[in-house]
Amino acid sequence: MIKLTRFNGRTFVLNAFLIEQIEALPDTTITLTTGKKLVVRETVDQVVLRVTDFIRQTSWSGAVRAEEGVIKCSKVKD
Repeated sequence: MIKLTRFNGRTFVLNAFLIEQIEALPDTTITLTTGKKLVVRETVDQVVLRVTDFIRQTSWSGAVRAEEGVIKCSKVKD
């Protein structure tokens, strides 16, 4: 989950896994996998950084690293 700010100044928390795309139109517009669009005060780069930080803090990043290790190990020849 990442904390963002609506244009009216109210903060909210968004499930980062629902983000499909982030655009500057010129305001930062986040399109969710549901098709819903959100306009926030943060820049595209700030949102991307928050999503990246969130993923690093979750078990998902460990799963990705584990999968990479499995792939690397499977390519090793005896």
